[in-house]
Amino acid sequence: MKKFIGYTLLTLILVSCGAESGHFRIKGRLRNFNQGEFFVYSIDGGIPALDTIRVNQGRFEYDTRIEDPATFVIIFPNFSELPVFGESGATATIEGDASHLKEIEVSGTNNNDDMTKWREMANRLTPPEVKKEAEKYIKEKPASPISAYLLRKYFIDCQQPDYKKASLLAKAIETADKENLQASLLAKNIASQQNIQIGDKLPKFSAVDINGKKVSEKDLKGKINIINTWASWNYDSQSIQRMLKRKRKEYGNKICIVSICLDASIKECRRRAENDSIDWSNVCNGNMWKSPILKAVGIATIPGNIVCDESRKIIARDLKADKLEEKIKETLK
Repeated sequence: MKKFIGYTLLTLILVSCGAESGHFRIKGRLRNFNQGEFFVYSIDGGIPALDTIRVNQGRFEYDTRIEDPATFVIIFPNFSELPVFGESGATATIEGDASHLKEIEVSGTNNNDDMTKWREMANRLTPPEVKKEAEKYIKEKPASPISAYLLRKYFIDCQQPDYKKASLLAKAIETADKENLQASLLAKNIASQQNIQIGDKLPKFSAVDINGKKVSEKDLKGKINIINTWASWNYDSQSIQRMLKRKRKEYGNKICIVSICLDASIKECRRRAENDSIDWSNVCNGNMWKSPILKAVGIATIPGNIVCDESRKIIARDLKADKLEEKIKETLK
C-alpha cells in the first residue's frame, strides 16, 4: 500500500512539473504585459494554423497535443518572434520583460536552453556577425532542430536570401538527420528554385484548389501572372495577399493569380480565403512544405512568388510586397 501511495505521489509530482505524454505545454510570466494576447504557429505542423495565447495578469499557459518534436514560433504584438521547441510530455517556460523582448528566456528542455544561450550571444552581435554564427551553429550541430530554424530565418526567409548557401546547409542537416523530412524537402525545393531562373518559361504544374477546381500553368492567361505562397501564420505573406486583392480589383483579369497556402489545415485556409474575399485559386493540401506544387514551380520561401508575363516567361521572383506592387504597375501601365 505504501509503495502504491509513493508511486501515485511521484506520478502527481511528475505530471505537475511537465505536460502529460502526448502534449506540449508553453507557460510563463511577462513583466510589463498585464493583459492581452499574442500568437503562436508551427513551421512544421505542430499545430495546424495560427493560434492565440491569452495573457492574464502577466501569466499565460498554452497546451497542445503533440507526438513528434515540433518547432513553434511565438509572435508578439510588435511582430517580433520567439522560437520554442516542443517535445511530447515537456513544458517550456518563458520569462522576461515585455519591454525587452530580445532578452526573454525560454527554458525547460535542452533545445530551448541552447536556443536561449544562442539568442543571448546573438544580441551582442551585428547582423552580419549573427548570420556567421548561425552558419557556424548549423555546421557544428546539423541534427539539432535549432539548425533548421536558423537556416530558414537567416538564409531563406530574410531580406536577402542566400539560396546557394542555404542549399549546402540544408544538405548538411539532411545528412546528419536522415529522418528530417523538412530539411530534405527544403533541399529539394531550393534545388528546383535554382534551376528555374528569371527568363525561363514557367514550368508545367497541376494541382487542385480548395474548391475542387483543377489548376495548371495554362490558367495563367493575364498580361501579368503571379504564383505566390502564403499562410495564416505569416504576416508578410498576408500583406501580399491583401495587396494582390487590391490590384486584382483595380486591373481585373489583366492579373491572373494562383496562391499556394502552406497552412496545415485546409479548413483554416478556406476560412481565411472566404473572410478575405479571395476570388482566385488557392491551392492547399494541408501538407505545408510537402506540397508537390512547390517543387514543380521552384518556390522555397514564404512569402515567395514568381511573376510571369503574358507568354508565361518569368520576369521576376521572390519580390517583397512593395516591389511586387511596383512590378504590377510597371507591367500594366
